Amino acid sequence: MGEIEGTYRVLQTPGSRLGAQKTSGVSTLEPGQNLLTAMASSPAKAHERDLSIKIKLLDNTVEVLDIESKCYGQTLLTEVYKHLNLIESDYFGIEFQNIQSYWIWLEPMKPVIKQVRRPKTTMLRLAVKFFPPDPGQLQEEYTRYLFALQIKRDLAEERLTCSDNTAALLVSHLLQSEIGDFDESEDREHLKTNQYLPNQEKLEGKILEFHKKHVGQTPAESDFQVLEIARKLEMYGIRFHLASDREGTKINLAVSHMGVLVFQGNTKINTFNWSKVRKLSFKRKRFLIKLHPEGPYQDTLEFLLGSRDECKNFWKICVEYHTFFRLFDQPKPKAKAVFFTRGSSFRYSGRTQKQLVDYIKDSGMKRTPYERRHSKVRASTRTSNTGVPKQSVPFTEGLRTPGSPASTAAPFHSVHSLASPASILPMFAEPSLSSLDPRAPYTRIPDKTTAAPVEEAGRKLMQQPGSPVLQGLPVDHPQVSSMVLKSPLGLTPAFQVNLNAVTQGSSPLLSPVLSDAGGARIEEDDEMKRKRCPTDKAYFIAKEILATERTYLKDLEVITVWFRSAVIKENAMPEGLMTLLFSNIDPIYEFHRGFLKEIEQRLSLWEGRSNVHVKGDYQRIGDVMLRNMRTLKEFTSYLQKHDEVLTELEKATKRLKKLEMVYKEFELQKVCYLPLNTFLLKPIQRLMHYKLILGRLCKHYTAEHWDFADCRNALKEVTEMTSQLQNSLIRLENFQKLTELQHDLVGIDNLTAPGREFIREGCLYKLTKKGLQQRMFFLFSDMLLYTSKGVTGTNQFKIHGHLSLHGMLVEESENEWSVPHCFTIYSAQKTIVVAASTRLEMGKWMEDLNVAIEMAKKSTEKSEMLLENSVCNRSNRSSDEVSVEQESEDEIHSSRSSLDRQSHHRANTTMHVCWYRNTSVSMTDHSVAVENQLSGYLLRKFKNSNGWQKLWVVFTNFCLFFYKTHQDDYPLASLPLLGYTVSCPVEADGIQKDYVFKLQFKSHVYFFRAESKYTFERWMEVIKRATSSPARSSLLLPKEKDTHTD
Repeated sequence: MGEIEGTYRVLQTPGSRLGAQKTSGVSTLEPGQNLLTAMASSPAKAHERDLSIKIKLLDNTVEVLDIESKCYGQTLLTEVYKHLNLIESDYFGIEFQNIQSYWIWLEPMKPVIKQVRRPKTTMLRLAVKFFPPDPGQLQEEYTRYLFALQIKRDLAEERLTCSDNTAALLVSHLLQSEIGDFDESEDREHLKTNQYLPNQEKLEGKILEFHKKHVGQTPAESDFQVLEIARKLEMYGIRFHLASDREGTKINLAVSHMGVLVFQGNTKINTFNWSKVRKLSFKRKRFLIKLHPEGPYQDTLEFLLGSRDECKNFWKICVEYHTFFRLFDQPKPKAKAVFFTRGSSFRYSGRTQKQLVDYIKDSGMKRTPYERRHSKVRASTRTSNTGVPKQSVPFTEGLRTPGSPASTAAPFHSVHSLASPASILPMFAEPSLSSLDPRAPYTRIPDKTTAAPVEEAGRKLMQQPGSPVLQGLPVDHPQVSSMVLKSPLGLTPAFQVNLNAVTQGSSPLLSPVLSDAGGARIEEDDEMKRKRCPTDKAYFIAKEILATERTYLKDLEVITVWFRSAVIKENAMPEGLMTLLFSNIDPIYEFHRGFLKEIEQRLSLWEGRSNVHVKGDYQRIGDVMLRNMRTLKEFTSYLQKHDEVLTELEKATKRLKKLEMVYKEFELQKVCYLPLNTFLLKPIQRLMHYKLILGRLCKHYTAEHWDFADCRNALKEVTEMTSQLQNSLIRLENFQKLTELQHDLVGIDNLTAPGREFIREGCLYKLTKKGLQQRMFFLFSDMLLYTSKGVTGTNQFKIHGHLSLHGMLVEESENEWSVPHCFTIYSAQKTIVVAASTRLEMGKWMEDLNVAIEMAKKSTEKSEMLLENSVCNRSNRSSDEVSVEQESEDEIHSSRSSLDRQSHHRANTTMHVCWYRNTSVSMTDHSVAVENQLSGYLLRKFKNSNGWQKLWVVFTNFCLFFYKTHQDDYPLASLPLLGYTVSCPVEADGIQKDYVFKLQFKSHVYFFRAESKYTFERWMEVIKRATSSPARSSLLLPKEKDTHTD
């Protein structure tokens, strides 16, 4: 009775499904069978339809379907999809409520009457089952329309929780889709009769205000905006399952495309990614997640649900989600047991997302005819814009007009509809497309000459006249308009970000990150642009200035817009600190906004894209740089205060719990993709970048070139500034690193003590009685700390021991212990034996340790006092008395509950990457990485994929961050590059393109394609320099000759 009732072994795939090797799961189909033949072969005594099933569709109409009494769930699903003419049907399912009022998905492989207790009286409903992370993956306009209706339903049922601003914005787009352009009286009347939100009356003003800004937006565009906003919300597609952890804490479990999620209330506190999960199983009411072991430990997490049925239901949903999003192929049939079966045999039996996308792409199916039941006809005052993707408007049954009943297809008959009555006019002649009102409810004519493909129209998408000034709304983020009003400095409209952001030059209907559809077109467009653009190296250097300036401005906005908004909303920062912080950074931000506009205008003229009639020499950048570097010198006093700003902010977060909470919560937001205080160093670091870029320009130009003098003078100006701020930058970078570690280490106070310098962090294996155990080491100028990381809800490292550098000795000891790359550390407290992953790593550690020991000898007794005061002893015993074995058992296991009640921390910081990649990084490496930052558009290709995907890529802090466009506020994904090698593709890779570089770590391979030889060489250069992690002594040698000055 104690055996596992259901188990599912998670097949291994890399973190990104589209880059994975082909793998297969298992299903319950007989060998040689597919889903349809299995349904057809099932016994049926009678073919008469003797069971009426009521199904509520997503537009709230109720249809009745007559089916055979013993038909399977798949038959009912097929009939519904056929009635709706739904092509991308695998995203959807039919759900019903059981006796306990829990929503259950109808299983395709079971008879309906065995699942639904009272089928004649039970109301089933169509719903979205699988929520993709990006609406761009949905190929059909009709599918996006149904997804928008699902979002509408989730808002009304309070499943999709969000801020009032976001809710009002979503409803405004739904209004635009349903009733067209803004008309105050009609809007208010419509809101009285239609309940979108529980607290709708309170938000009516905001809804109307947002709706005014959507003038000219088609229903298809409104649907897409709804999905774009919804997908960024934490509760997008989330269905809670009540549970508790081992300690009895009430939690909610959910599943998504990325893995199993854990919530406390509506706050996500943990994510178990599919790549980390080895097996899912359930045993009565217990749901078990077995993770891949880290080190010597087997990690199994356990959750308790309300009943066995609830537990099994959640397990089934997890199995289906994993198969749909992670596997390439339909699962293979599972051989049936001869004598008896053990546990549940349930497996997902439909198409995977990859199969579905390939099917739509390869079949070239005509777009699905459909109608918008809730849309009303209203004349639009805007002029037609052919550059905007319209829905294809041909009709299958004629034009619908108010006052006539909607059509339905047998065997369905309409029972109830919330839509306005509509009629069908006989179609005697094909209507002219230009005469159709863009707000008309849509169906389509099966006419090849008039049905324009949605993707082709989408590629021409451009911003409509009358679109809002507010662009890039932070979804579910603190107030948008109120952020501007409350700001003590009165932000200009440029601080407000676009609610209706439309990417330039690419279709919003296709995600460049998550879909390779349309990849060939991207390549063609890119080739055309490459042929038109200038080929001068100076142009590409200027373009690098532009690209990195765009990223730099976005980084400043993290402080000036997003963090300001967070502290104002919670009233968490003292007025004095607010003034100190923002009065220093706001003027710099405003300057760089103007500087960026100048660079954009100059590059536009250089490329000949605008104002080509303007005469004059515009193919240079030196004059723009010189003028702005001279202006920037006036801001040196602001930059010199950054030391004070950083120190005061750190003191305030220690003193004020409310500010500390806001600070930590803000660091978890997507927009804060680096540790928060890193952004405060960006202004000084940017000066270093200007110096390097201007240096390359001066090397490129001859002394006679008309741009050389300006570039040289600009270089002199910026060199003067950097020389004044160099020492300040070194001190600030050290302080920033110490504060970052202070947040991520448990068991130490006052890590930022005066005089302490960070030297190196990284992973080593410590020899104990249980063998080699992974530890994270941190070397400072006065001590060496070693820590471990458990599988917990927090990403913090717990300190196991600390060793003073005073009197320390380090010796290589490979021969003594017979352990590769092993060395012994002798200290006053204890002696430890550690091993590095490679001989090079061992050399780096020993060199830095010896240098640090020599530094400690020269220091005073003060270092000993600092050490004693900073490290917290959690027990009455001294650190000498705590054995390593006791630490391993007690401390690690105490941190292994399924939920950790400590605050949560970012998992993409350098220390976490070092932990997982078995490597180390020194402070010198950090300084080199600051110099090697780069931004720009690249084409990316996975090892096993066909198309190239255009992405905006930012390289900083040893990591690549991927965006759809440079206008995006936060990255969609990231790739830490520590441990990766960069090289050119070999013949076996099958890459036939120019300017392609290859990134590889073990079996993970990515290809990136640059637009020119210069940008290709720059990407290779910065990645090599920032990830090679040179030893300390190698940095004393002269740098290699710049490859771009030849």
